[in-house]
Amino acid sequence: MASSPLLVIYNPVCGNGTAEAFFHEHVFPRLEQAHLQVTQKMSTGAAGHAGTIVIEFLERYKGNVTVILGSGDGTLHEIINALSLVALKGVRENIVSSSIRVVLVPCGTANALYYSLFKSTSMHEGPSYKLKSLDAFIKGSNVVPLTLAITTLSSPPSSKQSCSKVAVSAVVTSTALHASILHDSESLRKEVPDIERFKIAARNNITQWYSSHVKLLPTPSTRVVEIYDPDQKTFVTHEDSDDHCGIVDVYGPFAYFLSTVNVDRLEPTFRITPLVSEFVPSEVSLDIVMVRPHRDPTFVMDTIEARNAFAEKSIAVLNAAYQDGDHINLRYTDDGKITSEGSGPTVVEYIRCGGWEWIPDDVDEKAHLLCSDGAIFSIETGGRAACRAAVPADSAGFLVYV
Repeated sequence: MASSPLLVIYNPVCGNGTAEAFFHEHVFPRLEQAHLQVTQKMSTGAAGHAGTIVIEFLERYKGNVTVILGSGDGTLHEIINALSLVALKGVRENIVSSSIRVVLVPCGTANALYYSLFKSTSMHEGPSYKLKSLDAFIKGSNVVPLTLAITTLSSPPSSKQSCSKVAVSAVVTSTALHASILHDSESLRKEVPDIERFKIAARNNITQWYSSHVKLLPTPSTRVVEIYDPDQKTFVTHEDSDDHCGIVDVYGPFAYFLSTVNVDRLEPTFRITPLVSEFVPSEVSLDIVMVRPHRDPTFVMDTIEARNAFAEKSIAVLNAAYQDGDHINLRYTDDGKITSEGSGPTVVEYIRCGGWEWIPDDVDEKAHLLCSDGAIFSIETGGRAACRAAVPADSAGFLVYV
């Protein structure tokens, strides 16, 4: 551990802006007590700065390094994407083959990865809780590799200047309501710095439906797409998937579409993909939660009245996610009410697969939004987004102390 170059980065403006004070009060003293020498200390100064810091550090100190990162999920996203861009360009071989061991110090708004790795039921844990990853590093505990979700946003086939964008996430990739929430919440950040801004943005978008066609892609070893069956309390092969053609076509509109890697929650008690921890994936995969209004037995046609009525059901799903992930057990009654009993259609379709493609309707502007760990992208008209789960080859990649 002592021979590994040690880089400390904190984002002074993330979350409620207390990262710098927390590091000086708790992190640096803890490192001094452990007689650990910091090679370089840096605070980020702008969006994307964290990625530049890490790349320059890796150029100076070749090989494997440790990064103590005081931020939210967004700054880790910046680092992962900056290094992934280097890998895609095929330059700086010493960086591409590097292994980065990350010590997480949660200083952001939601800190989904930290709260998933170190379970908590409160947003108001004391300093010792925020130092769990640091303590693991000091003790020389194990590290866990991060699965990455690699999303390619493609131009339409007819485009003369086809130029794909790539977004890499370690937490969440989403479209539909979640992407709209993250898109709109940025304008609320200054006046509402905590997670309450996400709830405000959710209320503003809750009646929106999103027109798109989705392809669910099988995992490599099973060659099928799996869906959670609340009756059997386990994953089963999707009825439209088999080992001859494992791809499943799903048609909208969608009220909700979100996939995760590495995490079972996006907030301490918001367990949106709870089966990540209850049924640990046996191979690299994505867990997807989607809600489609057409599954409601009372659905007749897409009208303003229908959207307003369904909004109450979307709210019920989100509220149940705060109840230890109980939304995955919700069902419809024959008259369209929602219950956690009976044998009606599930309100939520919970999928485990190797990847997905989102092909938005050209005329549905909001269906073109995509969120990758809080960063918002726009899919070109006529284009699509293809997301696949992956892990870096050999010894390269990102590992977190737990």
